Amino acid sequence: MKSKIFIGSSIVIALMMIAGIFFSLPYYVSKPGIAKELAPIIQVAGGTEEKGSYMLTTVRMGRANIYSYVEAKLFDYVELYPVEAILHETETQDEYNARQLHMMTGSKLNAIEVAYKKAGYPVEYEYKGVYIVQVVPDMPADGKLLAGDRITQVDGQEFSSSERFIEYVGKKKAGEQVELTITREDKTKTVKISVEPFKDDPKKIGIGISLVDDKEINVDPKVTVKTDEIGGPSAGLMFSLEIYDQLMEEDYTKGYKIAGTGTIDPTGMVGPIGGIDQKIVAADKAGAEIFFAPNEKGIKDSNYELAVKTARDIDSKMKIVPVDVIDDAINYLQKLPIE
Repeated sequence: MKSKIFIGSSIVIALMMIAGIFFSLPYYVSKPGIAKELAPIIQVAGGTEEKGSYMLTTVRMGRANIYSYVEAKLFDYVELYPVEAILHETETQDEYNARQLHMMTGSKLNAIEVAYKKAGYPVEYEYKGVYIVQVVPDMPADGKLLAGDRITQVDGQEFSSSERFIEYVGKKKAGEQVELTITREDKTKTVKISVEPFKDDPKKIGIGISLVDDKEINVDPKVTVKTDEIGGPSAGLMFSLEIYDQLMEEDYTKGYKIAGTGTIDPTGMVGPIGGIDQKIVAADKAGAEIFFAPNEKGIKDSNYELAVKTARDIDSKMKIVPVDVIDDAINYLQKLPIE
C-alpha cells in the first residue's frame, strides 16, 4: 500500500514539475545573455584581421514560467516585465519575433552605411519592398497576411518605401480593393484586400498592417553579416566598429577584447538600449576589457551611468567608456596603447 502511495505521489510531483515548465505566467523574464565575438560573423571581402576582438552583448528574454519567476525573485540581474511592457497592443509573439528580427536587419544596414562612409567608401541602396511586422486584428488584412510577409507590389506597381505604400493605399476610398503581390516562405502570390477606416482613427484608411522597409545595401568591397536568430537593434555600434576596423589598415583593437552595446542611426549617433546591466554581466564573464556604453548626452540615469554602477557592483575590471557617436569610440581606440 505504501509503495502505491509513494508511486502515486511521485507521479503527481513529476506532473506538477512538468506543468511548472510549460505553464506561462503574464510576464517576460530577462537575464544576462552572451558576449559574442563579431569577427566570425562579419566578413568584409579582403578585410584586415584584428589581434583583439569586438563583441556584441545579448540579453536572454522569454516568457516566464513558475521557475523563471522564482529565479527573478531570488537572483540579481534577472528581471520580470509585464507582458504589456514587451508586446505592443494586440501584438502576438510571432509578430514580436518578426519585429525584433527586422529591427536587427535595420541595425545591420545602418551599421554598414556608417562604417563604409566613415572609411570613405560609397553606399547605395536597392529597395525590394516592405516587410509586415504586425497585422491589426479585425482589420481587412487579418487572416490574409502574416507578420514576415514581404509585399513587393501593390496593384501591379512597385514602390520605393513603406511611406510610398502607405501614401498609395491611404488615397483609396473605403470599400475599394488593392491587389498585393507578396512573398511568403519563398513562394509568391497575389492577395486582394479591401481598405477600411481604422477603428481608433476613422479618418485614416488602410488594410491594417505595420511595415518596415525591405532594402538591400550595395557596397564594394562586399560585406556579409550573419546574425542567425539574434534580434533587436542594440548591436548597431559594435557592428559598425567591426566593419570599420576590417575596412581600415590600422588595427583599432590593438589586442584588446572590446564589448559594447547601443543602437546606431545612419548619421553615426549611438542610442540607448534596454538591459545594459545584464549586458555588463555577460561581457564581464566573457573577459572583456573595454565596454562601450551609450552616454545619452550625459543625462541622469543614462545607460553609461547604469553600466558604471553595475561594473562596480560586480567588481568588474572592465573600463566603461561613454559614447554618443561612433567617433567617440574610434577616438578612444586610437589613443589606446598597444597591448
